[in-house]
Amino acid sequence: MASEAEKNTVEVEGIAFLAEIAVGKSLTLLAHGITDIEIHFLQIKYNAIGVYFEKNRELLEHLEKWNGSKAEELVEDDAFFQALVSAPVEKLFKVVVIKEIKGSQYGVQLESSVRDRLVAADKYEDDEEEALEKVTEFFQSKYFKPNSVVTFHFPTTPGTAEISFATEGKGEVSVTVENENVAAMIQKWFLGGASAVSPTTVRSLVDHFAALLSP
Repeated sequence: MASEAEKNTVEVEGIAFLAEIAVGKSLTLLAHGITDIEIHFLQIKYNAIGVYFEKNRELLEHLEKWNGSKAEELVEDDAFFQALVSAPVEKLFKVVVIKEIKGSQYGVQLESSVRDRLVAADKYEDDEEEALEKVTEFFQSKYFKPNSVVTFHFPTTPGTAEISFATEGKGEVSVTVENENVAAMIQKWFLGGASAVSPTTVRSLVDHFAALLSP
């Protein structure tokens, strides 16, 4: 028999994600997956990801247009992913390290992806550049040992991203990014459909939301 704790967790590559967490409010795990890369036919897994949303009436009303949609339809619909980013609910993305890398590598990957999205949307100005530099500097001196945790927290009010990092033997450190465009594009890094950092997380996301939005 599984214990209550086991029933209330989802395992991703041996890493347990709680089905519910409390930050400002109670958030529900609505997607999970990994980031990986294939080198010489070998799959190298870097991170496990858990995507949490405040699951409430406001979220379902915000996504009303997609009621009855199948996962195969949602996964092709850029407007649906944009609606997830703009949903007026609290969100949290938890990234747990599987394969160690330098924090600077992760920071550059994030910065590059977010900057490209901002440039494509014609939203890359001095304020956005400054906010992104703050993120890059935050990761610069970190070392991502296995089981280190990066958390991206987006409060209900748009415009802010709270990023924290915790690793074994050291206390949690954090940085707050107060730029609405950058905060939105960090969300799109995870929730951006075909352009997102983790296809497995996107697949999990559309499966969960298709079930949530079914009649």
